[in-house]
Amino acid sequence: MSVFVFPGVVSVLACILAFLWGGIPALFLVILLAVLETTLSFDNAVVNAKVLARMDTRWQRRFLTYGIPIAVFGTRFVLPLLIVAAAAALSPLSVAKLAFFDPTRYAEYLEEAHVGIAAFGSAFLFMVSLKYFFNDRKTVHWIEIIERHLSRWGGIEAIEVALSLAVLLVCAFLLPAKAATILVAGVIGVVLFIVIEGIAQSFEIHAGAGAAATGLALFVYLNVLDAAFSLDGVVGAFAITSSVPVIIAGLGIGAVFVRAFTVYLVRARTLETLIYLEHGAHWAILGLALAMLATIFVRVPEAVTGLIGLVFVVLAYVSSRREMRRKIG
Repeated sequence: MSVFVFPGVVSVLACILAFLWGGIPALFLVILLAVLETTLSFDNAVVNAKVLARMDTRWQRRFLTYGIPIAVFGTRFVLPLLIVAAAAALSPLSVAKLAFFDPTRYAEYLEEAHVGIAAFGSAFLFMVSLKYFFNDRKTVHWIEIIERHLSRWGGIEAIEVALSLAVLLVCAFLLPAKAATILVAGVIGVVLFIVIEGIAQSFEIHAGAGAAATGLALFVYLNVLDAAFSLDGVVGAFAITSSVPVIIAGLGIGAVFVRAFTVYLVRARTLETLIYLEHGAHWAILGLALAMLATIFVRVPEAVTGLIGLVFVVLAYVSSRREMRRKIG
């Protein structure tokens, strides 16, 4: 449990700074955002754990330490800032000033960029989930009646790419005013997944010659995956508060604990004993991708988006425990 010491220290410091910044109201909002980010990101932690298990101990430590500034400031502040700057044709410095001194207007710009954010995030997450289910070497199935068929279809070359692009085309057809944004952002998400996953697998094939390169590629992949999971949550956080420092602190605490939980899952070999947990996480990712796409057309409450992942992970956990008891008995 020592892996949770550092996140605990970071959380205490963040709460102290929040209290000094805005008193009890700011502290309450930071705690609320942290709890929401942590409880609704278990699917992220499970998938991250599977990738993290492919990294050596040194890169696992770097994921927990060096990756934290990326998760807190990069994914939850700098990346949305750059997206808003590109969408609104403003300089990043101007957008940063808006974020701190006119957060209401910044939130409006961020909301206007929501279509691109949702298209990118959903396309990347589609690739993550479909790549898992369309694996013709996959032999363990949770929802067997569906997963077995999906696994057989995995023999079709690049079927997950074709399906993801087809979904983007349908969305662009249904919303012609935003068609270019949907297609460009979505294709970037698909291509980014292919490139990073391909580089990581290529290095793993030659692991003896490039262990450091393999760790770096997987490190980048994990941070992009974290971004895809978290971008929509950043937009949703503005429904709770418009204070950017409070949002960074609250979501940052959640991000740190999710990363610590990911390392714990790897070290405890949880995915080896709870055999359906990974399946549940990927179903949760597929559900999140669909929910993110839906937000392009309708308002989807954050609670609904979060509960999709939580329900799948909990059900997978229950099924895994039942399977463990069956084997013992």
